[in-house]
Amino acid sequence: MPFKSNADRRHQIPKQRQKVANWAEYDAGLRARGSLSVWFTAEAIREWQAEVRVGRGGQAKYSDLAIATALTLRAVFHLALRQTEGLIRSILQLLGLDLAVPDHSTLSRRAETLEVLRPKVGSEPVHLLVDSTGLRLCGPGEWLIEKHGTKRRRGWKVLHLPTDADTGQIVASVLTSRDADDGSQVGPLLDRVDGSVVSFTSDGAYDRDDVYAEV
Repeated sequence: MPFKSNADRRHQIPKQRQKVANWAEYDAGLRARGSLSVWFTAEAIREWQAEVRVGRGGQAKYSDLAIATALTLRAVFHLALRQTEGLIRSILQLLGLDLAVPDHSTLSRRAETLEVLRPKVGSEPVHLLVDSTGLRLCGPGEWLIEKHGTKRRRGWKVLHLPTDADTGQIVASVLTSRDADDGSQVGPLLDRVDGSVVSFTSDGAYDRDDVYAEV
């Protein structure tokens, strides 16, 4: 059973000190994560079509804004290119907008050359979202192990990542063995963050006195 995993070491994990008391607001926040609200500003409608090209070469039909909008929705909802084309078409129909829809071939071709503006890391104080994930070490012949099974114990590493809540960028990283707990890596992570930190948000595994002291 999952709750019996590492039972001999579970006593080292401190219990969570804070519990959710405002269940109504908490449930409303979880439901809001699945809501879909899309609107187009007047500026976005005007800039949906690409500007007229004065030099040599073919004339682009869609602006970078249109391509970036479609690819962003594709990334958010984990869609294929054809599904992304259908989603954009349905959104424009629901909003009553008479705008052309980029086809999947155009999205694939323009994605290779699309320039995305990236915010400068460290230019402003950041709100950190911190968590960790396990990484399995794979080597040559891994497919044979998956096919035939093995009694050898696989190697694991733990990657600790703080993310900027405003930009979604990973601002630092620490790679440890699987025996290192999450809270013990807060200090090294904060030391690697450029600039100042406004807030630190994480799950119950970080709800410890030593973490509060590091923050």
